[in-house]
Amino acid sequence: MHPDTCLAQIGNNKAEKTGAISSPIYLSTTYRHPRLGESTGFDYTRTKNPTRQTLEDAIAQLEGGVQGFAYSSGMAAIAGVLGLFGQGDHLLVSHDLYGGTYRLLEQILPRQGITTTFVDTGDWQKVEAAVQENTKAIFLETPTNPTMRISDLQAIIGVAQRNGLLTIVDNTFMTPYLQRPLTLGADVVVHSATKYLGGHNDVLSGLAVAREQELADRIYFLQNSIGATLGPQDAWLLMRGMKTLALRMDRHQENAMVLAKWLTGHPCVKQVYFPGLENHPGRDVHIGQADGYGGMLSFEVVREELVEPLLRHLNLIAFAESLGGVESLITYPARQTHFDVPEAVRNELGVTSSLLRLSVGIEHYEDLIEDMAQAFAASERELAE
Repeated sequence: MHPDTCLAQIGNNKAEKTGAISSPIYLSTTYRHPRLGESTGFDYTRTKNPTRQTLEDAIAQLEGGVQGFAYSSGMAAIAGVLGLFGQGDHLLVSHDLYGGTYRLLEQILPRQGITTTFVDTGDWQKVEAAVQENTKAIFLETPTNPTMRISDLQAIIGVAQRNGLLTIVDNTFMTPYLQRPLTLGADVVVHSATKYLGGHNDVLSGLAVAREQELADRIYFLQNSIGATLGPQDAWLLMRGMKTLALRMDRHQENAMVLAKWLTGHPCVKQVYFPGLENHPGRDVHIGQADGYGGMLSFEVVREELVEPLLRHLNLIAFAESLGGVESLITYPARQTHFDVPEAVRNELGVTSSLLRLSVGIEHYEDLIEDMAQAFAASERELAE
């Protein structure tokens, strides 16, 4: 079935006894055994929960994997998957990625003896040259957060396979509606499901999917052992959000294209980062591996002094962290999502003090443009006084 249909049908035909269309929420933490040595398949909710199972089956189907895993947050999902590695292991990671992942890799995993080399995954030859004897995996985002850099998934997967490495892809920006790395040969996909999959800024959650069963068994052992699983109420909320993902993503990217073109022509904007723009680096590669451009864009204003008044004068677009909800949000990565990345590294990657990230919502694009236009105008007037 098409992804649109799979999404709309999440949870349907699961409650055979009652015929409930909306998947039931199972709040029970424990389950009765029929007799000694027998189980219904559910024993304790950390290990397995019927509501969470429905969600995990759905994301596995959407991504084209064998098994899905639902966690209490996106970072819990990433940490759960990175639990596959241990003392003496080395990882290759996109040098331009979410600041929370950077913090985990730089401040926490080294305590466990895991080292990381940050590399431009947009250049597969640089990635291959950085492989060490103890390298175990390549972790990447494409497009990256927040400068929307593109990596060739098939080329990176090729590097991994030639060197016996795992490929782990953070697919949060694209979602399985627009990009499915497992079908290209990646081993694991992770999501901050708080973002586009939930879509309404009301549920904190993370997801992971494995392509092959042996790896899925190892991830499941970690998920059950550590216990950072998603509760049934949140699993149900996430499934409800996912049912409209196709409709929302279509509107997100339509609006983002209009906003990106408008920003490109504004005198206060120096640079716009959006894969849908014809001059965006790696656009042809992106088109070859994804079915759309997504709803995320970033832009750099001509001078840092514009940032504070611009954020203050916006009325419709909210200055807030996170992304992927129906409401448009604008973020200042240097002070928020990427604050833990050293300033010199941020500047080298283009995450400068003049860069803003815009999660374009599903409002009417004319209202979004009007809000941006009046905020720019008010900021210019204020700075001129």
